[in-house]
Amino acid sequence: MAKQKVKKLKIKTHRGAAKRFKMSAGGKILRMHSGKRHILGTKGPNRMRRIKKLTKVNKADTRNVRLLIPYA
Repeated sequence: MAKQKVKKLKIKTHRGAAKRFKMSAGGKILRMHSGKRHILGTKGPNRMRRIKKLTKVNKADTRNVRLLIPYA
């Protein structure tokens, strides 16, 4: 009897996570800052510049995010 090959299942990407996170060239996961939608008049220019940029995902959350976006 010949041994059957077992197909490896593909993992589905979580579409919500794919829109929220991206990988940097160095392999780190990046995310956007929150707080840019409304009540912008009270936020200063320095704060807005800081909010505008991407930031790294916390080390505690990195493993879970990687599972959601396996092919990023």
